Amino acid sequence: MITGSPTTRQLPRTKPKGRHPQKALSPAFIRSAPPGRHADGNGLYLFVQPSGTRSWIQRLLIRGRRRELGLGSVVLVPLAEAREKALANRKLARQGGDPLAEKRRAEGIPTFAEAASRVLEQKQGGWRNPKQSREWLSSLTRFAFPRIGKVPVSEVTSADLLEILTPLWHRKVATAKHVRQRLRAILEWAVAMEYRIDNPCDRIGPVLGAQKDVTEHMQAVPHREAAAVIRKVRESGALPAARLALEFLVLTAARWGEVRWAEWAEIDRNGKVWTLPAKRAKMNRRHRVPLCGRALEILDAAQALEGGAGPLVFTHGGGKPIHDSAVRRLLRQLGVAAVPHGFRSTFRDWAAEETDHPREVIEAALAHVVRNRVEAAYARSDLFERRRTLMDDWARYLAQGTGKDAESLE
Repeated sequence: MITGSPTTRQLPRTKPKGRHPQKALSPAFIRSAPPGRHADGNGLYLFVQPSGTRSWIQRLLIRGRRRELGLGSVVLVPLAEAREKALANRKLARQGGDPLAEKRRAEGIPTFAEAASRVLEQKQGGWRNPKQSREWLSSLTRFAFPRIGKVPVSEVTSADLLEILTPLWHRKVATAKHVRQRLRAILEWAVAMEYRIDNPCDRIGPVLGAQKDVTEHMQAVPHREAAAVIRKVRESGALPAARLALEFLVLTAARWGEVRWAEWAEIDRNGKVWTLPAKRAKMNRRHRVPLCGRALEILDAAQALEGGAGPLVFTHGGGKPIHDSAVRRLLRQLGVAAVPHGFRSTFRDWAAEETDHPREVIEAALAHVVRNRVEAAYARSDLFERRRTLMDDWARYLAQGTGKDAESLE
């Protein structure tokens, strides 16, 4: 593409006034033309520089903007070929296409897999959990890449997307939604990079049809069975760090990722508080968790396992974090029909059914965000002391079924 440098702007223009020329140039004139721009038709110009270098350029109105395209040197591109290119470009521009983008695509279009890699690299900087990156790529590797991974991103069609999504659409609803979102993001990137002019994801919705809006809740145990689960965990022969982490998770009603990556630097034993920094909290804001006596005992036991030498609280083998699936696997081995996150629901049900603690205190204990903007603007306090009372009540409730002395939980 040729830009309008000062030198080119000063050169004379030889396009005649009035009617646009058609095939105005001849081979003889091309060889002897003076410096300047000489019109041939369809926006095609012979561009002769003061040095004598001769090349073809074309001026077009592309999507409302006047653009210039370089079509090559007259040494490599004869007059007939230049006219053919100019006519094709003008037709494409009149149909709403972009000849400049077509030229860029011809120079090197990434495959869909390569485009996915670039999009992932751009997105993952904003993700707090590395797991998101792995899940993002894993779903595409499993469902999309076998069909379109090696296809140029410009050639992916709506038919391709339907072949990928149709087998999942009604059978694996959540997976299908995630895969479709990721396909859309990659193809939207291709549109932004001018590798293609449309996103075929926009056309497949009516063909796929509506999905059954089924809400699948995390598996959770009833709160009356929570103490029995803790007792089972304590008596099991599972990895000590996993047993401690699970009980700590239940007592604090925290998220599993928050517990798994808990650091000693976040623990204030004297103040009996665990402070989650904003970068690790789901809602991207600092969250303080009151610690009962039993939670502090768990921390002492965790420190004794490996001396607390590393930064993480719950570790296994040289200060490494316990595996992401360690607690889930432990629950499965014990025959407990629940997942780690489900204990937050267990806590929530207990607080609503068995206590008189206000709803806002319960929600604050779960680090939930106030949805009402007006209410949120005035809710500056994190209700910490009232939450401490709530969590102490929760610890006492669990102690009643585990045989643990309730007085030690204070």
